[in-house]
Amino acid sequence: MLPVGVETTVVHYPGDHVLTYAELEPVVRAAMPVGEPFVLLAESYSTPLAIRIAATRPEGLRGLVLCSGFATSPVKGLLRDLATMLPLRTLRLVFPEFVVRWLLVGMDAPEALVRAVVSELEWVEPAVLAARMREVLMCDVREELAQVRVPIRYLWAAEDRLVSVECLEEILRIQPGTAVTTIDGPHLLLQREPKVCAQMIAEFVGGLASDGR
Repeated sequence: MLPVGVETTVVHYPGDHVLTYAELEPVVRAAMPVGEPFVLLAESYSTPLAIRIAATRPEGLRGLVLCSGFATSPVKGLLRDLATMLPLRTLRLVFPEFVVRWLLVGMDAPEALVRAVVSELEWVEPAVLAARMREVLMCDVREELAQVRVPIRYLWAAEDRLVSVECLEEILRIQPGTAVTTIDGPHLLLQREPKVCAQMIAEFVGGLASDGR
């Protein structure tokens, strides 16, 4: 549970038309509170976007939580170069339950969670998913990360098969003061371990309040 008085706002991205990180930024900013303190929480694909916003030091921002996050593409080297050359927009992406379990939610994930993730992925147009994949492959917000001046908490998924520890180490090189919490779980950590994550986020938010931030 989050501390009493803490409200949450979930930002939904359009699933029927392509938007870059730069084009999604106003969508997130429009949902940010005005005249009161807040913390940005981002998972996976959204973490470079949250870093971009935090770097501009918006009024009221008190902290940044990155879950399974990265500042540059999780796919490195030749594999990344090859992936960027694939005609992703022409692919009809399919998501067998086995793949969703292995990559995203864990092999022992509840069936209801697997179905929910598959449904969400299928709801998004293939061209939009492909564009998001390319955005991830091409992203680089290291300069923006260096400009962040609020405390950062990183939730590290110990069983993540998509975001390697090198991504975390890169963030720590740029922001060595980042507090890291390791949680046993897969890539979609917030969905698979919501209670544990909520507890860690509550502690982070509570610490900001006690510091007068």
